Amino acid sequence: MRNGLFYQCLSCRLRFPSLEKLTSCPACGSQLILKTTRPLETDNFETLPQKIEPSCVAILENVRSAWNVGSILRTGEAAGFSHFYICGITPTPEHKGVAKTALGAEKKLSWSYEPDALALVRRLKEEGFVLWGLETEGSTLWHPDIEIPEAPLVLVIGNELCGVDPELLKECDLVLRLPMRGGKCSLNVSVAFGAIALWLSAKKIK
Repeated sequence: MRNGLFYQCLSCRLRFPSLEKLTSCPACGSQLILKTTRPLETDNFETLPQKIEPSCVAILENVRSAWNVGSILRTGEAAGFSHFYICGITPTPEHKGVAKTALGAEKKLSWSYEPDALALVRRLKEEGFVLWGLETEGSTLWHPDIEIPEAPLVLVIGNELCGVDPELLKECDLVLRLPMRGGKCSLNVSVAFGAIALWLSAKKIK
């Protein structure tokens, strides 16, 4: 097990953590003193993951940033999503930028690539999935007591700038928007996904 090392500079008093043993301050170059350590938890991909039941899958529809994709995959894997559909121009888990923020989750989860997200959602609806979209102008304001369907669920996340394809939104059974209290009307796409994904996961705990 690795330890987090917490140093403080004797000169400028900078206090910071590191995974590596250090002798000089990164800010001023002066001597450091090791103040404390803490053991770090490690990923355990050997145990059988606890998937959300009925299954939750995600559609990443033209998400342009590989870093956002990696963050979404990491959160979705932790939340128990069973599959990720990578659509359109969305970078796949094979992209090195995805790995930078997925931190290994991209190697352990189930995913597939689909060039046309609209055709995909129509197929999934025929298979019995309920389709939820997440959009800044969604018709339903999210709140924690929203009823989650018993059927398998698809969560659609769209492009960072243009949002979800309007034709795809027409196929959604529900389009959620997150409550915003500040001047900004939206969150980073990976943060927005995380808010809903972890809520779904918590609601499904037996």
